Amino acid sequence: MAIGDALLPEFNQEAGTTRKFLERLPEDKLDFKPHEKSMVLGRLAGHIAEMPGWGTTTLETEQLDFAPVGAPPFQPLFATSREQVLQEFDNGVAAFRAVLPKTSDEDFMKPWSLLSGGKVLFAMPRVAVIRSMVLNHIVHHRAQLGVYYRLTGVPVPPTYGPSADEGR
Repeated sequence: MAIGDALLPEFNQEAGTTRKFLERLPEDKLDFKPHEKSMVLGRLAGHIAEMPGWGTTTLETEQLDFAPVGAPPFQPLFATSREQVLQEFDNGVAAFRAVLPKTSDEDFMKPWSLLSGGKVLFAMPRVAVIRSMVLNHIVHHRAQLGVYYRLTGVPVPPTYGPSADEGR
């Protein structure tokens, strides 16, 4: 089985669960943050919504520089509405689903780099970037979003089984 074909079911499962979390985004609490070091809720939701698009970028480029010398830096997405976040997420999911099965195993093994100001932050095979910086990263921040929801009274959706809010 090709790498892209093997990753697609996992991505589909995580994307479906993540969308359920984003569907509950409380538009009246986008400025909430549980701690001074935490992201505000609107940025956290925006960050999650961007990640499927990062998968496409990883498979279609050799590198990404978040702060290229002499050019504008990457502008992170801050949620302004549930609709905005869902649209960004859905667009990223559709694009990634389209490119994932078309990527050859050889291309998955090619190195990909993340840079800032021309300096390499990390370089690893594309498949490792997809697993760690896309799939695992989505899961990590989705869990954070669940904590934000719990603290703001938003019912937490089921993830890998029922949540305390969804019952059995």
